[in-house]
Amino acid sequence: MPARTGQQYLEAINRQRREVWIDGERITENVAEHPAFRGVTRTLAELYDMQHDPEYRDELTYVCPETGERVGMSFLQPRTREDLARRSRMFYLWHSRTCGMMGRSADYLNSAIMAMAAAADYFGQADRKFAENIRSYYKYVRDNDLLLTHTLINPQVNRAVGPSQQVADDIAARIVDEDDYGITIRGARLLATLGPITDEIMVFPSTLLKSGPEDEPYAYAFAIPCDTPGLRFICRETFDYGRSHQDHPLGSRFEEMDAIVVFDNVRVPWERVFMYRQPELCNGLYAETGAVVHMTHQVVTKNVAKSEFLLGLVSFMTEAIGIEGFQHVQEKVAEFIIALEFLKAALRASEADAQIDRWGLMRPEFSYLNAARNWYPRTYPRLVDLIHQLGASGLMAIPSMSDFEGPIRPDLEKYLQGRGVDANTRVRLFRLAWDVAGSAFGQRQALYERFFFGDPVRMAGALVRSYDRKHLVERVRQFLEAPATVRV
Repeated sequence: MPARTGQQYLEAINRQRREVWIDGERITENVAEHPAFRGVTRTLAELYDMQHDPEYRDELTYVCPETGERVGMSFLQPRTREDLARRSRMFYLWHSRTCGMMGRSADYLNSAIMAMAAAADYFGQADRKFAENIRSYYKYVRDNDLLLTHTLINPQVNRAVGPSQQVADDIAARIVDEDDYGITIRGARLLATLGPITDEIMVFPSTLLKSGPEDEPYAYAFAIPCDTPGLRFICRETFDYGRSHQDHPLGSRFEEMDAIVVFDNVRVPWERVFMYRQPELCNGLYAETGAVVHMTHQVVTKNVAKSEFLLGLVSFMTEAIGIEGFQHVQEKVAEFIIALEFLKAALRASEADAQIDRWGLMRPEFSYLNAARNWYPRTYPRLVDLIHQLGASGLMAIPSMSDFEGPIRPDLEKYLQGRGVDANTRVRLFRLAWDVAGSAFGQRQALYERFFFGDPVRMAGALVRSYDRKHLVERVRQFLEAPATVRV
């Protein structure tokens, strides 16, 4: 099967009988038609349809040498810098379409699976069959153009102790049994973004595991279909309120539902297991396979598209109400420009300095990407705050589009017009700004960016520990020990 269409995606999601809970309601079929998911599934369908648009086909897909079919560009295993550029161009096109507001579109986990398959021998250290499993799974996802979710985090019951020391040993999802068929998982994981509307779920390690025997049941990696018996998704409330694109321009299109995942004695066949009871190998999985590098390459590209959108938004806002001539406003807009250019520089440098890794892939230089992924979670909340400051009370003067269809319209047209823009345009613009910076959807985006790769403090610690500074310390030491010279 080649790169699929939007209709094929929707039909696949509706065909599966999965268990999804939202607002006390259990949904088992036609999930893509539910009001909480209808908006975002149509957006995902649009992304899949872009692959077949003659304008984008050659940039979003490539001909797979193994099958002769066109498949998604995010599955391309890069061997050259040109391949990396092709991948980032694909990322950019998709995320420009979504304003950078969908961090878990298919290209994110496709990048992880692509890298892991190339590094299959890493999985083979535990068992040779695991190496073949990850290779086969990559080909299966690629050739069927599947949409994946993943879940990494244990429930926050008592974060002062590990998973084996919780009030029950199966609060965090763990292996409870094994047989000739496979393994059985019981417990829960957080937080599957897009989970209810994806084809399959990857259940991989994230936080560091200890190496004692009590921790081994929590050390695994596998992937299963989202309609596997015993698997259920418990959703938060939706931030798509079922309103028009004019009233909620982002929430109505890009609401990536997040869900708790419960494993109620879920059976996983051995052919879908990639890691098993190997805490140390699980801890090194993302770094040693290069998956984190290729995932970050996608994320930084997404953030370039997102920052471009934010810069365009605030530029339109300042123009619409005539404030850009003020120096303090220019200072604020400059922060958006600086953020965008820093991200573009990091992305370009990572591709320019890329090298072939031990697995034969052209790997972007991670130091630039790593700096960007540590910097943006601190920068994005600042940009949101600047939108608050630039919009000020205008972010509250946002009547709904229904008001423009009623008898009060003359008042709106008179009092809510902007400089060179009519009232309807100005209100829609500020409703868009509100959806970025003030609505439930916007606040979820801010929280999401803050913790995209995990705890920012832990990430900073990992950056410090991994960054090679010895030569810099030696340079300072040599300067201090240099012979003193006599000043005349």
